[in-house]
Amino acid sequence: MSTENEGTAVPPAPSAPPPPADAPAASAPQGAHPGSAPAAGGPYGPPASQAHHDPGESTSAPDPSWPPPPPPSAPAYGAGHGGQGYGAAGQGGGGWGAGWGAAHQQPAPKNGRGRGGLVAAVLVAALVAGGLGGGLGYTLARENDSGGSTTVSAGTTGGNVKRDPGTVAAVVAAALPSTVTIEAASSSGEGGTGTGFVFDKQGHIVTNNHVVAEAVDGGNLSATFPDGKKYEAEVVGNAQGYDVAVIKLKNAPSDLKPLTLGNSDDVAVGDSTIAIGAPFGLSDTVTTGIISAKNRPVASSDGSGSKASYMSALQTDASINPGNSGGPLLDAQGNVIGINSAIQSTSNGGFGTGQAGSIGLGFAIPINQAKYVAQELIENGKPVYAKIGASVSLEDTTNGAKITEQGVGGTEPVDPGGPADKAGLKPGDVITKLDDRVIDSGPTLIGEIWTHKPGDEVTITYERGGKERTTELTLGSRVGDS
Repeated sequence: MSTENEGTAVPPAPSAPPPPADAPAASAPQGAHPGSAPAAGGPYGPPASQAHHDPGESTSAPDPSWPPPPPPSAPAYGAGHGGQGYGAAGQGGGGWGAGWGAAHQQPAPKNGRGRGGLVAAVLVAALVAGGLGGGLGYTLARENDSGGSTTVSAGTTGGNVKRDPGTVAAVVAAALPSTVTIEAASSSGEGGTGTGFVFDKQGHIVTNNHVVAEAVDGGNLSATFPDGKKYEAEVVGNAQGYDVAVIKLKNAPSDLKPLTLGNSDDVAVGDSTIAIGAPFGLSDTVTTGIISAKNRPVASSDGSGSKASYMSALQTDASINPGNSGGPLLDAQGNVIGINSAIQSTSNGGFGTGQAGSIGLGFAIPINQAKYVAQELIENGKPVYAKIGASVSLEDTTNGAKITEQGVGGTEPVDPGGPADKAGLKPGDVITKLDDRVIDSGPTLIGEIWTHKPGDEVTITYERGGKERTTELTLGSRVGDS
């Protein structure tokens, strides 16, 4: 879908200022209409060459993998497309438009001294105001001889502005000092950049597993704060399935301020969000948006397809790009409600790169889940997963999660004596709900199970032989990623 150009005609500027009201008016050239309004896209709008175009809409099905596939080329939009280019046009147009249609001459009074005095007073006031404006413009022009433009400086700006609590600027000012840009590299030098945030005063930083995976076995790891202070770090524990990791700063400073953790269960669709990260290596970048959806089933991988992570994610339209991974997703009060982890992207990176960028579909691990995982990693160094004790098909379906006829590596599809076995589930059963969550596939079931803790009791709705049944199940546990 696209829009046509707007503002294809811009009226020419008058060749001379209008004559004063007490002087004879010069005859207008034939065809000129001094009082007519500018055409659409006139002095306050962009010229035709800068008209905005809406990009085409993609109808292809989303690919939830991470990292996203290499994107096809698409046109890049330059600075003139955005606010800077338009702002310059608007300023110039405003000065030119001030005299447009102002050449009407005031008729002389017919009689009556009182009325004549009033008109004279109005004319004098207008001339005085015009003189002041002209003098100001002349003074400013003398002080700025580059191009003859005139500017007026604001009396209050930047750090002098009071930013009330709850504004994006106030929230960011409090949260940004507790975020870090993480650089991770393997012993061979391969690695990348991500983000993390201060979890506690002991120097623990929470991030994504895929951000630090290269540095887990003998690699190099560092974290840099917005003030430029850089610290070496080490991996405390990582959970590949959850895509959560905890690192610890070496020689951590004593004045660390952990970010406040919110309650992701209380988040509502439409709530404001703030994302902090280092997209494409641009540290300390802030973007805003809303919660677009909750409980979004997302499966992401390391690119090889051999290791997958599953989440029942918070979806946001705050701009998230490669490098934002591991950074905090904040609510309007500055509480962490999620960890930015994955994006859905078209197969097009654009901007001359092979990496995909944001199209407004970002996904974050809910902080309630991430908090539990992080605490387990700090205490035990290994993740603990909830499980039902049955193998399910990972095929992309919409009918439910089917318990397979054969288990992984020749094992039983339903663990003897495990939670599913005790609940009466059998191979071939199709699970369609877990509590009140609709289950449309195996990955959705896994992501939903992992929002719970071992020992939680859940209600399973399933189909067997065309009939719907329900059963109660107590979740078991599995330690580690292997």
